[in-house]
Amino acid sequence: MIAALNKLVDQLEEHLTEEFDVNGVARALGTTEYHLRRMFSSLAGMTLSEYVRRRRMTVAAADVVRGEDDLLGIAVRHGYGSTEAFGRAFRAVHGASPGDVRRDGGPLRTQPQLRFRLTVEGSTPMDTRIVDRPAFRLVGHAARVPLIHHGVNPHIQQHIAGLPPQEHARLKALSDTEPGGLLQVSDDVDAEATEGSELTYLHGVAVSRDTPVPDDLDAIEVPAGQWAVFRTSGPHPQALQATWAATASEWFPSNPWRLRPGPSMVAILDRAEDFSTATCELWLPIEPA
Repeated sequence: MIAALNKLVDQLEEHLTEEFDVNGVARALGTTEYHLRRMFSSLAGMTLSEYVRRRRMTVAAADVVRGEDDLLGIAVRHGYGSTEAFGRAFRAVHGASPGDVRRDGGPLRTQPQLRFRLTVEGSTPMDTRIVDRPAFRLVGHAARVPLIHHGVNPHIQQHIAGLPPQEHARLKALSDTEPGGLLQVSDDVDAEATEGSELTYLHGVAVSRDTPVPDDLDAIEVPAGQWAVFRTSGPHPQALQATWAATASEWFPSNPWRLRPGPSMVAILDRAEDFSTATCELWLPIEPA
């Protein structure tokens, strides 16, 4: 995976001013666009799209400062159809317009070319198991919420708090397959997992494929497939979020699996009364790399 990401960066650099076929590159590297984008954003701390925009504007800034071409020519050369569109992208990266930078020589914010390296650290081994599951359903109460990478998501908190106490017991009674108990489900996540992008959050349970779904509940059909299950324990949600991040930085680069599209699920196995600590299982859909 690390080698694939570095080859992706190299090819981006060679075709920086052109429309870039990420899906074609992913296929040539023996992986999928979904997995490549997710691993890139997890390890780089920015989405692939944002990295491309920053690199284009870094290279374009040199053309602007040199002053050898007019701004429309520079805009077209870097993939923009007008000086207005180019100017918006330029200002978003550098904090100043192309005209101001040409006159004053700055300010400029440079995005260096990325290089990915696998660093071996003395971290705690990840408690993981691989599970092969037939098709099943996730049923419960769903809502569209923004993605938040760190800390408690208040939108999810509000969604769960709005459910009456007896509804949690009702959902638990419906659960009839693994993963058991009440689940925190994230679905329809943006391929680059951009913070602030919307996802579908479902507070519910897993049921077998032939279990009837009550009319007042939402359902997500989950096809048969394999899952990586990571067990976490400690301060909540920090321990869970740290493990989620480590799947990209440690587990996937060193194991012959890749992410596939599908919902991710968190099962709460045990928790403190105030939810300050918890033992959880994180379920991620995977396929052989």
